[in-house]
Amino acid sequence: MTTVLTPASHLTAADRCDRCGAQAYLRVVLLSGGELLFCAHHGRKFEPELKKIAAEIQDETERLTSVPNTASEDER
Repeated sequence: MTTVLTPASHLTAADRCDRCGAQAYLRVVLLSGGELLFCAHHGRKFEPELKKIAAEIQDETERLTSVPNTASEDER
């Protein structure tokens, strides 16, 4: 049997931090097969422990500081 891993989709505003309920910017796929979502704050706070148990960490925190392509020149 072959297992194919597909890339996780981008996190949306509907994805919420499992710790506090804020918008999630990190998805942690666990070695055990589960998944956890974290806001940037809790992702940083728990990072050392998460790295020990994660098969993959999808980090989208750069979205917090990037300027959207749809922003006008005034907003940049």
